[in-house]
Amino acid sequence: YLDETRGVLKRDKRLFAEDPMERAEIRRLTDWYLSKADSEVTRHLVRERVLKPIMPETAGGGSPDSAAIRAARANIRQHMKYTNWLAGTRHWLAGSKVTYADLAAAAALSVLDYLGEIDWREHAAAREWYARVKSRPSFRPLLSDRVRGLSPVSHYADLDF
Repeated sequence: YLDETRGVLKRDKRLFAEDPMERAEIRRLTDWYLSKADSEVTRHLVRERVLKPIMPETAGGGSPDSAAIRAARANIRQHMKYTNWLAGTRHWLAGSKVTYADLAAAAALSVLDYLGEIDWREHAAAREWYARVKSRPSFRPLLSDRVRGLSPVSHYADLDF
């Protein structure tokens, strides 16, 4: 809402495009990462690897469900293939400029990267795109966030991993 009503004042710094078709693509990709990837991958891995070990059994805690983890990991492959294709065919995921879609995707992938769930060697274009997002001043503070009792993979905060 704010971008569409006040974004014209930002001109080239807008995170939504002027063109309606480009805006639709930004919205589609934002939904892909914040809804589809979350429901198929992120939600399950966070629940099983981060939350369940610290939750009381009465609240659903306990040992991780290995079947849920395997299913989520299988789904990562498809999401990363798609991200790699997008990053390999466009400068940014939704087109020529950074948009909300890039921020949504980076937020989703950042969680998976923290957990060491992404094999970046198989997805060179996605890795290069993610390194560019990680290098943005607005994204760098997120890389210093930590989950108590769970250290990130060694390359997590490295901008040129």
